[in-house]
Formats: sequence, structure tokens, C-alpha cells
Amino acid sequence: MLHIVQLTLKGIFRDRVFQGIMVLGVLFLFIPSAASLSMRQVTELSITLSLSLTSFILLLLSVFLGATSLWKDMERRYTFSVLSLPISRSSYLLGRFFGIALFLLLTSTLLALLAGMAVKLAAGIYPSDRPIMWGWLVLAILFATCKYILLVAVAVLLSSVSTSFFLPIFGTTCTFLASGITQQVYDYIHSPAAAETISPMLKSIASVLYYLLPNLAGFDLKVNAIYGIQPSGSGLLLTFGYFLGYTAVLLGGATLLFERREMK
Repeated sequence: MLHIVQLTLKGIFRDRVFQGIMVLGVLFLFIPSAASLSMRQVTELSITLSLSLTSFILLLLSVFLGATSLWKDMERRYTFSVLSLPISRSSYLLGRFFGIALFLLLTSTLLALLAGMAVKLAAGIYPSDRPIMWGWLVLAILFATCKYILLVAVAVLLSSVSTSFFLPIFGTTCTFLASGITQQVYDYIHSPAAAETISPMLKSIASVLYYLLPNLAGFDLKVNAIYGIQPSGSGLLLTFGYFLGYTAVLLGGATLLFERREMK
């Protein structure tokens, strides 16, 4: 499996994905100028823009790399050559996943450095009364990376049963959009205000979707990084445990489906 991880990383760099990241990384240079438009909260706005740009880049990578990795291998007939070797399908699939996950970690490290430079420059031009909590900024990027690695697992699960890249791309994108609001929807349908307007059947359906779809809202520590609010230690451990458990379930389902898939 380690060999598949190495091949995945080499393939990503060969496709010049890293060069595309560097092009998007140039946008970090404009963050101090854009943040200066807010004369009262320059540092806070620079942190907001930095985290938003980091999340946007990681989202693009997780959707397109996770959704197209298996599809490209099958289109190039590379999968059949690899599986003819003494390697199991599950090792091949997990190698692909961990290769993409490792690339996301490397990318988030680079983006964290660029974000730190942008925030430091903005804070130096327009000093803020509130100190920058660098630890919470790093923690916000780390948990954002975990969120998008989980999204890669969703893409791999969909890719294990799909014969094209349309289902993984659109399915992963829809999962991301829906998972960001599941907590708000769940809280609303169980609130007293919705007791008379929402039917019990709709509540049941919404509750099932709430538990099936990943809850990505808990990975968002943007507010903590912006305003220097210390996050709950137990909440962080619970979120990280949720990330490990949910990702393991998705990968388990993906390997089971991929083992039973007919290769033509």
C-alpha cells in the first residue's frame, strides 16, 4: 500500500496540481490590501480571508482529486495492470486515499505558512488591540484539513461504484453543501417554533439524513481563530474522534464495494 501512496503523490505532482496551488497562493499577497479596506478590523478580516482562501483551495483539491483518481486509473487501464500484481483491491484503494490525504496535509502546511505571512503583514501595517492567537489559527487550518480529508473519503466511496467522474464530483459537492447545514436544520425541526409547521414524517426524514450525512459544521474553528476564543478541549477531541470514526466507516464501505466490483 505504501507503494501506491508514493505513486499517487508522484501522479499528483506530475499532473502539475502543485503548480496550480502556487498560482492560487499568489492571492494571499492581496489579502493585506483587501483587509485594509476595513480600517477597524484589519487583522480580523485578514484572518477571515486567509482561512476562506485556504478552505476554498482544499475544497477544490478534495473534490477533484478524490473524485477523479480512480476514474483516471480505469480510463488509462492502469488499474488492471496494478491489480494483476500481488496487491489486493483494498490496499490499492486505501493507497489512493492516503496518497491524496497526505497531499492535502502537505498543501495545508504550505497554505498555513502563506496565511501566517499574510496575517502578519496585515497586522504589521494596521496593528490591532486584540493579540493574534497563532495557535488557534493553526488549529483552524488543521481541522479544516481533517474536514476535507473526510470529504475525500466520501469521493472515494462514490468512485468505488461509479463508472464516470460525474457522480463522485457532484455527489461529493452536494454532500459538502448539505453537510454544512445539517446541524441548523436539525436544531430547527426540533425547536418549538417548528412543532406545528413540520410533519412528523418530515422530521423523521430530516433526522435520518442528519445522522447519515457527515456533520462538517463542528470542524469550523474560524470564529475561534479570528477573535482568539479558546475552543473546548473536549469538543476538539470529540470532533477528531468523529473524523476518525466516520472516515473509517466510509473507507470500510468503499473497500467492500470495490472488492465486489466487476472490472471490465
